[in-house]
Amino acid sequence: MLKDIISVAAIESGVEEPAARHAVGVILNAAQRQGGDLIERIFAQVPGARTLSASTATREGAPRGPIAQLIEQTPGGRQHVTFDMFFRLQRAGLGHAEISSLMNTLSRVLGKRFSLGETALIAALFEGSAPAIQSENPGRSSAVA
Repeated sequence: MLKDIISVAAIESGVEEPAARHAVGVILNAAQRQGGDLIERIFAQVPGARTLSASTATREGAPRGPIAQLIEQTPGGRQHVTFDMFFRLQRAGLGHAEISSLMNTLSRVLGKRFSLGETALIAALFEGSAPAIQSENPGRSSAVA
């Protein structure tokens, strides 16, 4: 599934596949650094996503470790992680249109996978809160725990 996400992201954003792979890794790593519950669900259900996040963090020199996690999960730390993500994407050569397209693609593709609206997924990844998702029973919804 990760290869498909990267392929679609590359095609829709107009960037080469290696650049799209790196960008997806940067985005996943930023979401992981935010500490939301949804990223753990993504890692559990999208094989290779955790590895891509970790290898991208290593290549980028992104802060890691327990102290960095504590700081990055404060309101100011979350804001810094988001700014850092955009900085890293721009440093990788992506412009505003490519970044927007990549974010939309990830949101749409993963949103379908997790039965979320397109903007709900990105909000959940970067706010650290989980949106309501459809339960197995139609007409009922529950919060992601």
